[in-house]
Amino acid sequence: MKTPTARFIFLIWLGWALLVIGFQFLATSRFQPAWPDRAQQWTETETAKNNGDYQRGRAYLLEPFMNNQVAWDSEYYLGIAVGGYDDPLVPALTPRGWMIPGAGYIPETGYQGETYSLSYAFFPFYPMMIRLLALPLGLLGLNPIATATLAGVLVSALGALAGMLALYDLTRDSLGEEGGLRAAFYLVIFPTGFFLAQVYTEGLFVGLAFTCLAMLKRGNWPAAALLGVAATLTRAVGVALVIPMGITWIRTREWYALDLEWRQIYHSGIPLRPLFRALLAFAPLIAFLIWKFSYLGFAFDYVETNFFGRGFLQLDTAFYAWASAWYEMAYGFFTGADINRYGMFVNSQRSAYYFTELVGFVVALVTCWRTRKEYPELAWFSLAVFIISWGSGPAQGIHRYVLACPAMFVMLAKWGKHPVFDRLWTTASLLLMALLSMLFAFDWWVA
Repeated sequence: MKTPTARFIFLIWLGWALLVIGFQFLATSRFQPAWPDRAQQWTETETAKNNGDYQRGRAYLLEPFMNNQVAWDSEYYLGIAVGGYDDPLVPALTPRGWMIPGAGYIPETGYQGETYSLSYAFFPFYPMMIRLLALPLGLLGLNPIATATLAGVLVSALGALAGMLALYDLTRDSLGEEGGLRAAFYLVIFPTGFFLAQVYTEGLFVGLAFTCLAMLKRGNWPAAALLGVAATLTRAVGVALVIPMGITWIRTREWYALDLEWRQIYHSGIPLRPLFRALLAFAPLIAFLIWKFSYLGFAFDYVETNFFGRGFLQLDTAFYAWASAWYEMAYGFFTGADINRYGMFVNSQRSAYYFTELVGFVVALVTCWRTRKEYPELAWFSLAVFIISWGSGPAQGIHRYVLACPAMFVMLAKWGKHPVFDRLWTTASLLLMALLSMLFAFDWWVA
């Protein structure tokens, strides 16, 4: 990569990170919203407690230091990093109900069995990186939670930088210098791009997955395999990296050489040289299967199913959930009513929330499909990420999950050659990102 280009990307990234964090501080200093958050039925129930004091007893969400970058799932990443998977400060799913430290039990039904911390629903690599970076940051004299929070933001932001550099590397040959820079810029200004600088996995995952694809393009198989494994242990959809890696391996025709060498070793004992490359190509899948059949994998399935209500490719459930979401969005916008004639509860906040989901849904689906011929490896990986995320169950979070779709930013950058599209997309993205990042800083549900 050319040094001037890398410097431009670094300066854009640094300015973006400081502006996002600074904006969140400014927004929360200027005013306070009126509770509860009515984006979802469960968020209204949750945030109605004690006039917004629904985080009572949840130590990892109450630490004042960089609190604007911490909300919802951040609690579990910090809990794993500081106290491990069984940290008693993190809520747990028990046979009696959902236990929140300091707040007692909240009745839940539909499950039986052992007690599991809700942290088991999250993968280990991001918390591990937080813990490692927290070691030198401990010299700053902050308490353990504050130190882990700072480390989490830095890990996420550095991952975003790696993702920007990788996107540029993946697109500069086809889109040129300007197009590559545009793809990198569009990544961090996407409406949910602020998550790349929060205590969430998006920043690290994007950095690992996109850099894996860049290394694959360069033919650096060991680096691609290592990054693919790390991405898989960061988020479950990392296993989809086996698709571009498998496609690339098949194109090398080493599978044919491997077949020949299987025959040769039977007769003459010649070493299987292509076997190593094949193992590298399927490294994300191998790592996923090892994790899947470990204790962490079993605990993950239990908590995901019995508490978060998610699973793998629940397409019928997902279709019904998202169809209902679009209906609620349209009904709320066009009527402004709280309850329709079928008794379904809708409101303007929920309609607005689903609208932002719809933006991410449509943009990701169209752009990933449009890139399937020119960038097949990126497109099929992106479509796999989209389908796995969409098909996991509840109708929420898709506009955050699609940050992991590189094909989306490639296609947007291609369209961005037109100055009108570039200006309009940039304006729309920044306005939505400002809104969503502010809501996140107030601990309202965003994605």
